[in-house]
Amino acid sequence: MARAVRKRPAHPLGAVEPPGNAQVAAGVAAATFLVVVLALVSGSVVWLLGLLVFLPGTASALCTVRQTRLIAAWTTLVVTVTVLPWGTTGGRWIDRALLVLFTLALGIASVYACHRRIARENEMLRLRSTAVAMQRHILHPLPLVTDDVMVNGLYEPLQEEKLIGGDIYDVVASPWGTRVLIGDVQGKGLAAVGAAFAVIGAFREAAHREPTLTALVDALDAAVVRHNSYAEQTGDDERFVTALVLGFDAHTEVQAVNCGHIPPQLTFQGTVITPPLGTGVPLGLAELAAEPGTVDWFAFPAGSTLLLTTDGLTEARAPDGTFYPLDERLESQLGLSTTDLPQALYEDARAFAGTEGLHDDVALLTVRRSPRR
Repeated sequence: MARAVRKRPAHPLGAVEPPGNAQVAAGVAAATFLVVVLALVSGSVVWLLGLLVFLPGTASALCTVRQTRLIAAWTTLVVTVTVLPWGTTGGRWIDRALLVLFTLALGIASVYACHRRIARENEMLRLRSTAVAMQRHILHPLPLVTDDVMVNGLYEPLQEEKLIGGDIYDVVASPWGTRVLIGDVQGKGLAAVGAAFAVIGAFREAAHREPTLTALVDALDAAVVRHNSYAEQTGDDERFVTALVLGFDAHTEVQAVNCGHIPPQLTFQGTVITPPLGTGVPLGLAELAAEPGTVDWFAFPAGSTLLLTTDGLTEARAPDGTFYPLDERLESQLGLSTTDLPQALYEDARAFAGTEGLHDDVALLTVRRSPRR
């Protein structure tokens, strides 16, 4: 799945790299020198050396187990040698003995805590690597190129620790041309993700089987209905899915079936056009429709760009409650490439929302005629 560019930790799966041995040695040496010198100058050995015993605790949160073990051993050695009777004295002997014991106990606890932290991080990395592998099969990485179109874009879940949310997209090269799907599952949480999986799986199978877009949409609606029946049996909420399904081939026109979704935006020769599409009912609610869905056609000339989005972008609000003006902001970004446009619009919407931030997942796709065509 294509994701926006973010600043991430050095580890490819998000783990923070521990400091190098040279950095650790320099930091420990500097802290030891400072504390010991202050203790000797002030004559308050016991109380000032108490600052040194917290080095292992800090190391347990940042360093490797081996580094933490060495720091704990070094701290215990420095404290013991400094407060022994033949060293610099100060304070009662019971205070010095308690300080040595406290340093030793804290060092052991720090090493144990570091063991636990590393084990937890490794487990999270294993889970995240599994999730990344699943994600690449659920939402294919962008860009995607077929004989008919080139699709680029980004996907940003509301919760950054989640790899996928309720927004969906897919591109399938079928015997009848390229089919493109973008959708938004009603609600949030794991139940919404389950409905998203159901729609994507049905789309990939039916796009190769159904010769018409209306039949394809009927298959997607049936998939959502089946998912809702399973959800009802398990006590979960039923969901509906807004979706836009497009069909591209060698002709200059595009077929589209709108199932309650945000209409696309077409940019051509410096202008922004909203193709006139009908608005059907969302997937999962076809039984409530007064009449079956129909296919709309609109021009998609060479050199034009089609922008598809979910309501996470259009429903972004400024602090004063104003909705994000997509048409106006899109016109100001027409000079950007189809690779840079989605990221620019997303960052612009985040800046528009200000401290409130975005309140929903965001999927943004740009579609152009394929260079192969």
